[in-house]
Amino acid sequence: MLLFVYWKELRAWVTELCRGIAKNIVLAGYKEMQKLSFEDGSMDGYTIAFGIRNVTHIEKALSEAYRVLKRGGRFLCLELSHVDVPVFKDIYDVYSFSVIPTIGELVAGDRQSYQYLVESIRRFPNQEKFAQMIQEAGFQRVEYENLVGGVVAIHSGLKL
Repeated sequence: MLLFVYWKELRAWVTELCRGIAKNIVLAGYKEMQKLSFEDGSMDGYTIAFGIRNVTHIEKALSEAYRVLKRGGRFLCLELSHVDVPVFKDIYDVYSFSVIPTIGELVAGDRQSYQYLVESIRRFPNQEKFAQMIQEAGFQRVEYENLVGGVVAIHSGLKL
């Protein structure tokens, strides 16, 4: 069984997507991540995309992920991260703090949410620190892969 954590606002879309992929997928909202209602060792996999940085206590969420996974289970996390290419970082910082909030205001009429998005990415631990947090939760073979120069990173770990 695979646990897929999602943003509550996407429930209908995620439910429909999962129904088309597999029958053994369980859904949980990202607000539930710190106290999951599943038995110990009941999940084969745990995935989350673009949500863990919004959790108040990331360590608790990682511990819960570890708890519900079976031995051999994989944790996967796709998250906005820290750019690690110096020249690109400078350009991305200007884009993030100037362009993204402005687009949010023009398109959605909501500059504040897009400003929060940029700030939440900067407050989230960098790739090395987040990998260390995953290890501290008990996972082994922890690794990450940067995409687009670190704008996004995929972290993974195994419960062995």
